[in-house]
Amino acid sequence: MRFASLTWVRRDGGMMSQATRILVSLVAGLLLGIVASALNPRLASGATAITQPIGLAWLHGLQMVIVPLIIGLLVTGVAAATDAARAGRVALRSVLMFIIILWSVTLMSALIMPLLLDLWPLPPAWSHAIRLSLTGTAPIGNVPSITSFFDSIVPQNIVAAASGDAFLPLTVFSLALAFAIANLPTAQRDQLTALFQAFTDAMLIIIGWVLKLAPIGVFALAYGVGARTGASAFGALIHYILIVSSIGFIVLIASYPVAMIGGRVSLGRFARAAAPAQAVAISTQSSLASLPAMLEASAKLGAVPATSGIVLPIAVAIFRATSPAMNLAVALYVAHLMSVPIGPAQLAAGICTAAITTMGSISLPGTVSFIASVAPVALAMGVPIEALGLLIAVETIPDLFRTVGNVTMDTAVTIGVAKRTPVEA
Repeated sequence: MRFASLTWVRRDGGMMSQATRILVSLVAGLLLGIVASALNPRLASGATAITQPIGLAWLHGLQMVIVPLIIGLLVTGVAAATDAARAGRVALRSVLMFIIILWSVTLMSALIMPLLLDLWPLPPAWSHAIRLSLTGTAPIGNVPSITSFFDSIVPQNIVAAASGDAFLPLTVFSLALAFAIANLPTAQRDQLTALFQAFTDAMLIIIGWVLKLAPIGVFALAYGVGARTGASAFGALIHYILIVSSIGFIVLIASYPVAMIGGRVSLGRFARAAAPAQAVAISTQSSLASLPAMLEASAKLGAVPATSGIVLPIAVAIFRATSPAMNLAVALYVAHLMSVPIGPAQLAAGICTAAITTMGSISLPGTVSFIASVAPVALAMGVPIEALGLLIAVETIPDLFRTVGNVTMDTAVTIGVAKRTPVEA
């Protein structure tokens, strides 16, 4: 979604992209499992004793870097946000609007996603079959009661929280550490931020290595699902794409009233100005590549360059309007798929984790951000994450809604800030 350099392509188009390879592996694994089960069910089921450990080992390779990656991303993300806020009144207003929108869309997702799953639930036979295929999964991390939620939100032992995948208290500690570093003298702040940035980059390199093995891991997981569920696996994946993408679509639609109210422009005028940037977003799946078109759209809508030239680069760097809503939606969908009950405490943990960690997911490619952003939310709610190894293969379609929604909301926020601060102070 964000860095083309992490996608394996050739100039002549002779090689498939990473996302395409993973998708092909998913389809091939499912089809092979379905065919094998039809020809010899006993042999097909027996083969999963080999494929399942391979798939889970690959998934564990991604899981092993989540804790250090989240800490590093939060520190560097907060550093970027605080540096932006210090840059002037325009930047500070932008960051405040970003935070308000991020929490608002997260709460929207928490309300709408359960309703969508109630109105259009996954057929019980499909979810049951997939649960059986993902053997060995169980809720991971702490699942707090409503009473213990507030007691556990601040960790007594950060090492124990990290080792136990207690992501909400770990996130609170990481956020406190990030703000503490941001308040250090400049020299010390820059030193520690650079250290965490280098540490984060190292984790991303490891993830890059693991993702090179994604076709093998996804194929192994998909074979087991196909062998045990049959064609219903395809139906479940389509159901997932439609449900989760609808949350991104809602955020996209919400950009229009934000622009109309905040920027005081008509619906038609904003739609016409934003359309070219949306087209770039669809074709590139990159907010960064859409930046020139967003600057042009903002100028058409009355934002002076002195304002849009500050707001939009900050937005591209630290603002992902769709991310917390869609990350929480994925976690809630997996809970629905795996029949994990989500009570008020679990939902509160997911909301807080999704909203807080969003600004840490800066400049990550879609396949990396999917695991790095969704896994902490799921773990905070006690939702098993094995299913993410399959869902990452179809993330390309929801990722389109993520990018288009982000680009549209970036433009809406820019003209809203410009309307209130026409000239930088």
